[in-house]
Amino acid sequence: MIDQKATRIRYLIVTAATVMSFLLYLDRFCVSFAIDYMRQDLNLTQTQAARFLSLFFWSYALAQVPAGWLSDRYGARIMLVVYILTWSAFTAVIGGATTFFILMVGRLFCGLGQAGAYPTAASIVGRWMPVAARGSASAVVAMGGRIGGAAAFALTSQLIVMLVPVGTPVEISPKEVLVTSEMIERLQAEPVEGFGDVGKARVLRQYLTSDQLTTLDAATFEVKGEGDDTKRVYSGVTNETLAGIANRLIEQPSIYDEKLMGNYKLPNEALETLKRSQTGESLSPAERTRFHRFLVEGTFPNAISRLYGKGWRPILYIYGSVGILVAGLFWLVFYNRPELHPWSNEAEHRMILQGREELAQLEGKKLEAAPVWPLMKSMNMWYNCIAQWGTNVGWLFLVTWLPRYLMEVHDVPIIQRGYMTMTPVLIGMVGMLSGGRATDIVAAKLGIKWGRRLPIGTSRAVAMTAYLCCIGITTLLPLDSTLNRPWVFVGLLSVVAFATDFGTPSSWAFAQDIGGRQVGAVLGWGNMWGNLGAAVSPEIYNFFLGETPTLREWNIMFGVCAAGFLLSGVCGMMMDASTPIEGVEVSDSKAEEP
Repeated sequence: MIDQKATRIRYLIVTAATVMSFLLYLDRFCVSFAIDYMRQDLNLTQTQAARFLSLFFWSYALAQVPAGWLSDRYGARIMLVVYILTWSAFTAVIGGATTFFILMVGRLFCGLGQAGAYPTAASIVGRWMPVAARGSASAVVAMGGRIGGAAAFALTSQLIVMLVPVGTPVEISPKEVLVTSEMIERLQAEPVEGFGDVGKARVLRQYLTSDQLTTLDAATFEVKGEGDDTKRVYSGVTNETLAGIANRLIEQPSIYDEKLMGNYKLPNEALETLKRSQTGESLSPAERTRFHRFLVEGTFPNAISRLYGKGWRPILYIYGSVGILVAGLFWLVFYNRPELHPWSNEAEHRMILQGREELAQLEGKKLEAAPVWPLMKSMNMWYNCIAQWGTNVGWLFLVTWLPRYLMEVHDVPIIQRGYMTMTPVLIGMVGMLSGGRATDIVAAKLGIKWGRRLPIGTSRAVAMTAYLCCIGITTLLPLDSTLNRPWVFVGLLSVVAFATDFGTPSSWAFAQDIGGRQVGAVLGWGNMWGNLGAAVSPEIYNFFLGETPTLREWNIMFGVCAAGFLLSGVCGMMMDASTPIEGVEVSDSKAEEP
């Protein structure tokens, strides 16, 4: 009998899971870049924005075990299609939100829909890949998420600009005036000392009508609050008046003053328009008024909604629609077990199942309830849970508040901000691939106990050190130091991303090692606790940052992130992948220690 050559459908399955993972992170983190535009459009506070970002992780975390168990019980094929369609539909709902309540409902169901994705993907890898290749396959699937996370920032920034083309109305409505005090203080004839840089705004007074100037200069204020919360609340000027002032400036033939406005951090589009104007090229009325809108936004950065904010809604409609295509792709190429797939032959089945025949005999039989009590009793599993919790406290900053940090601390324009925010996620991808290979190599040499422990423990120590370096630069070096630049901080945060992702395949493989037939529920349990860390992280960040953070507050937050990685590393070094969970059906990974 001629030996049959094994088909390679397992690689197609891993590819489909990777595409799903890409969409998962694209939809999850596109709102992290768009949140400042959403906040302005819907008139949200920073606290509401933090709660919006946080709610996803609460629902995502608490649904992990039920969603993973549903996939184990009813099959990954049907359940993952349901999960993809659910989170995609509610991504579009977020795009259509007109109130904070609708926004929160959309975010809640996005979390519920995405909860089963990674536990199901881990189960897919466990059923379709040989034991020796689990770490690498897990890394590839997880890498798809990191690519999606990177695309969420770069692609979203590009699409926001594309979806707000020249010709988009630039008139400022009263609703788009966000902070009246800033405009008044910067435009008054006798600005209050210490309240903002008024030089750039003072040049604009010459374009206002006498009635507008009289109204502005007659505005009075009342001091409210105490200490750092002190603010001036003005009366005598309405949003309608300020919107009229802004629109008069936008409609002028020219308001640019190189001496006062030359150091603006303008969007690339505005810089290109300025360059054309300075070389003598004539601008169309639409280009001129659009350029003036950008100048007005730059003059009053916290007081006027950004023009690019008009692009966030259609982006979410587009991303939600793509989910339907991905769900169809997954249904087409995936089957729950190798022997059920019409494209996979017997030789591939034997290759995948080699060494775990006992587990194969149980495939197709229905599982009982999720093994919650065995998971709760396992100290080994608790080490994994705490390690994941600490990791997300440290890591989530990169995909939530980093765009805000780059905008508020370093004044980075939108397109550059998108690429800078994308960079750590891309670097993390390299860590993901190397970590998957590393855990397989170390496990082969030292056994699966140290093969999972070492990558997690050492990577968390590196991530902690990178955060401490961020603190050191801002506290020990002057602000004009060559190291005190946005790309330096992006570089250090890329080290955080690389180190975090380097340990991720080890954590997935750990769940597959000790989970037997119930990998989905086991990984879901650990993922649940990790995402509870993600759920509290925006609230923790917001607690230390507040509405208007200084460098001191940002450094405290970096310290909190470093502490999260310290906790994660200590617990990661105590995990033991060679000890299965008691009470979980058949483990196929009782590897011998060398």
